[in-house]
Amino acid sequence: MPKITYCQAISEATVQCMAADPDIILAGQGVDDHKGIYGTTTDAFQKFGPSRVMDIPNGENAFAGIAVGAASMGIRPIVVHTRDDFMFLAMDAIFNLAAKWRYMYGNQGSAPIVMRGLVGRGWGQGATHSQSLQSLFGHFPGLYVATPASPADAKGLLVSALQAETPVVLLENRGLYGIEGEVPEQPVAVPFGAGRIARTGGDITVVAASLMVHEAERAADALREQDIGVEVIDVRSIRPLDDALICTSVAKTGRLVVADTSWARYGFAAEVAAVVAENVYDSLRAPVRRVTPPDCPAPVSWPLEEAFNPNAEAVAHACLETLHSGQRSVPRMRNVMSGFTGPY
Repeated sequence: MPKITYCQAISEATVQCMAADPDIILAGQGVDDHKGIYGTTTDAFQKFGPSRVMDIPNGENAFAGIAVGAASMGIRPIVVHTRDDFMFLAMDAIFNLAAKWRYMYGNQGSAPIVMRGLVGRGWGQGATHSQSLQSLFGHFPGLYVATPASPADAKGLLVSALQAETPVVLLENRGLYGIEGEVPEQPVAVPFGAGRIARTGGDITVVAASLMVHEAERAADALREQDIGVEVIDVRSIRPLDDALICTSVAKTGRLVVADTSWARYGFAAEVAAVVAENVYDSLRAPVRRVTPPDCPAPVSWPLEEAFNPNAEAVAHACLETLHSGQRSVPRMRNVMSGFTGPY
């Protein structure tokens, strides 16, 4: 399979699906400009033009309602938000219309809209442009919510979303846009609700989403040098969640760390901990650890933002705390993380 970047994979899926289905349209602020939502919409605009790739004004709530109405009439809109924070303005249409449509009308219709939201990070974008909203969207029945971590999943989950009758929220971390990976040339769908084992190990399970999958893999690679086997689970989708994969892994290792790009309270990390507690509590040999940002809004300063966001070192430290639970000392991190080169 060819290697392409995460953003190229999104672009490729968009073009292939639009070519196969004339009812798919693409809309967003700046989808037709020279940046093309950071390279994910440029090819679609060049191929299909403004009749199907439409720049829209700053009116997220209004256009979300338009898109839901269009979806209920057979159109398949992809709506792109340059920051997922802007989706706060569209939540009435997403939560009260799209998510509830099939239930309220007895499965006689649907609103298969796809909402893409980008999570910013990297140059100190501050409290209102750096939020990861997967837990918020995942709370509502009637939505599919995914956080693809690899180029193959970025393509495959978008393909799956454009074939589903369920409204979908895809949250993409811009820190992943430049990473490369093998991606099928054809539009191969990746199903929602099916996680993957990114690393195998027998000592501890790390369940991660989005960017934190890569940080967890780095931590696992470093801890392997200490003869510690870390099993990394990439959940892929937040709703539906692959409970069985998570619980099977924890039943094997007896220990759990959950790593997320959003806060611990009432979030994805808390949900995973609850799923494990309800299903395989007797397998746990140590308390669950959560690796998340601190319980405060994101800072504006780039160095402070780097300190705010958890990384591989934080995951490795949480793993060591879990493995040495009840002991007085934990190995020093500078020894465990020797060779760690930091973020991308």
